[in-house]
Amino acid sequence: MGACANSSMEKAMRFALVNDVRCEAAPRLIGSCPSCLQAMIAKCGNQRIRHWAHRSRVSCDTWKERETLWHRTLKDQFPAEWQEVQMRDDSGQRHIADVRTAHGLVVEFQHSHLGANERAAREAFYNNMVWVVDGTRLKRDRGRFQQGGKLLRRVPATNLFFTHTPEACFPVAWLSSTKPVFFDFEGVRDGSQTADRHVLWCLLPERVEGLAILAPIPRQRFVTAASERAWIIPGKAVIELLTTFLRRERAVAELNARAWAYASPNERNFRRARWRRRARMR
Repeated sequence: MGACANSSMEKAMRFALVNDVRCEAAPRLIGSCPSCLQAMIAKCGNQRIRHWAHRSRVSCDTWKERETLWHRTLKDQFPAEWQEVQMRDDSGQRHIADVRTAHGLVVEFQHSHLGANERAAREAFYNNMVWVVDGTRLKRDRGRFQQGGKLLRRVPATNLFFTHTPEACFPVAWLSSTKPVFFDFEGVRDGSQTADRHVLWCLLPERVEGLAILAPIPRQRFVTAASERAWIIPGKAVIELLTTFLRRERAVAELNARAWAYASPNERNFRRARWRRRARMR
């Protein structure tokens, strides 16, 4: 896709060129698109966040979606020059990344439903990227995560969790993503002061022995990590850690099974009593 593609939905952009300077929308301003140089007009009504739109209602990037307060609030955690960055591949195809840091990490904020084909296309185009998904779009998503979270197991001495059933926590449409997906189940609603208000839950694309890996990260730490390096969570190190933990857990279980096989009746009764006491203390 070289120049422009028709779109049935008006696409919102935060910045346009006004006298060759990137500017936000303001009343009576007329600018041009930084990507295709078509004329743009400032939309400054009361119903939506101020934004720019192509005058011809033709968008040069069909991947852009209507921007919400959630988009704008999270994007504002990054410098303006990192927002709405035009990228082009070797074939001439171009798209505008929500955020592209100085280290080359693309952060895409996704509120609306996204089809599997388009998600895969974006992941292939941006390559080094992460998703941040609005988990408040559908009312059932947060409740599902709260229920599914009860099935999570924590890796001792870490802030990592794993589960056999990621579908019990997250929308199925995101389970096959090849990039890290950070779910925001709190959004930007005013007055919400719950304990996990500023936590994003990351679902890593890798699996270890069929187990999905999850990592909660405070929103501010997410922004700091994205700003300082080309990755947020070191996937390879996490995989090695979980693999080592599972291997050791199996070794301990095998030793316990052997010890049980050779234990005397009195020893077995003693161990049963000890297990019951520990279970009552949990």
